[in-house]
Amino acid sequence: MPATTIPDIVIGRLPLYLRALTQFEISGNKVTSSHEMGEYLGISSAQIRKDLLHFGEFGKQGTGYNIRYLKKQLEIILRVNQEWDVALVGAGGVGNAIVNYAGFRGRGFRIAVVFDNDPAKIGQKINELIILSTDQIKIKVSKMKIRIAMVAVPSDEAQTVTNTLVEAGIESILNYAPTSLTVPSKVRIQHIDPVVGLQHMTYYL
Repeated sequence: MPATTIPDIVIGRLPLYLRALTQFEISGNKVTSSHEMGEYLGISSAQIRKDLLHFGEFGKQGTGYNIRYLKKQLEIILRVNQEWDVALVGAGGVGNAIVNYAGFRGRGFRIAVVFDNDPAKIGQKINELIILSTDQIKIKVSKMKIRIAMVAVPSDEAQTVTNTLVEAGIESILNYAPTSLTVPSKVRIQHIDPVVGLQHMTYYL
């Protein structure tokens, strides 16, 4: 089925399924079911089956899913059966945490280059990566053929940085800045704002 016909909310749940399958595999399990995955993730088994059916038949009624096979298929669907280089803009507290986050390893992503506009940080190292000036974004990103970027800069700098990334050829952006960003329709953007998450939770307290 063409990607454009699949609801984005379905695509958003696939990484959760992949994470669950990875945990099941680490635990030594060979087979799972939509019911088991649903209990683990807090998602109905019917929803899981419906989501997976968008991409084909991966299991048999009564026997469940082969964990290794389904995990491999989801990696292919999400295109994380390869390693993607990622450009990071912002070498502050959030940027440092991102570069040092070990969870990227083996899951399809590698922070390949870091940029910042602070003269005191430029030329310094974060986990063996030399921080480059934001003035080099266009040249470096284009030369490295990077298509994904993370933005971890103050909100008043985020749009300018985003514009530069788009001009450099970036097609997908994960935004940690606490502000909404405007991008061309061809560019995919995801916003990560912990305050929004906290405000969502406090409603239930």
